[in-house]
Amino acid sequence: MHSGWALICAAAFCLSLTGVAMPRGARAADTLEARKLPMTFKWVAAKPGTCEADCRDWIAAVGIITGDTPAQFDDFTRGRDLKGLRIVLDSSGGSVLDAIAMGRVWRSRGVLASVGMVTERDGSRTIMPEGYCESMCVFLLLGGATREIPPQAHIRVHQIWMGDRANDAKAAKYSADDMTIVERDVGRLAKYTFDMGGSGDLLALALSVPPWEPLHELTAAELVSGNLIAASAVADNAAPKTDAPKVADVTPVKAQDRVTSTDGVPAKPTKTAEALPTGGMALAAPAH
Repeated sequence: MHSGWALICAAAFCLSLTGVAMPRGARAADTLEARKLPMTFKWVAAKPGTCEADCRDWIAAVGIITGDTPAQFDDFTRGRDLKGLRIVLDSSGGSVLDAIAMGRVWRSRGVLASVGMVTERDGSRTIMPEGYCESMCVFLLLGGATREIPPQAHIRVHQIWMGDRANDAKAAKYSADDMTIVERDVGRLAKYTFDMGGSGDLLALALSVPPWEPLHELTAAELVSGNLIAASAVADNAAPKTDAPKVADVTPVKAQDRVTSTDGVPAKPTKTAEALPTGGMALAAPAH
């Protein structure tokens, strides 16, 4: 049995928190903007004497998964031993096939996948438990050799869809080729889910929520039935250790169900199946 709360983050955009010293409204806006952009990675080194004995370096992964994300992760981690290293996700999803590719890399390298919002204060980054893992992010989370998600995190799922038509899925037109792409990606996602130890319950639940309906936030029971967490992990869960004190005055950010345009440099929708969700809870057990 695996532990951790997961979500599917494919075609949606994600949020991230920057600047804990800012007013809450500004923090929420900054978080939303960061999660709309392509995923970035930041290595956070633990500072001796400022955290508990089991505190180690960790990686913050914020934003949506694009076609460039797997290669960027490989470049970012080249030459580093990732076994047991925590990667903290705050993501609304992204590309189905690229999330699958990176999830397999995470499993092979033995990472600990977690969910949380990363804040910055006095030059130090802190993991807040109110993170979001949505859509294809759930399946990326499933790729962790172990998974760890605080009860305050949000894991939400929905169907994968044509990314370039997710804005108004009902009004859009679809060809036979489009349907072939979706069917192909559903098949690849199903194989990946079972390879990573996820269950058919998780896949069926995600595929039952169309893009024009609100994302479904997984309950503790659904996380267990999806083999995302062990039943014993639902009880009590500590937030990941960090190199700075926990900031208590951060208000959880309500993720938008679907973001179709942004300021700055948004990731472009792709002609492939994509999805959107958020979430989390529990201590991790080895994934099979």
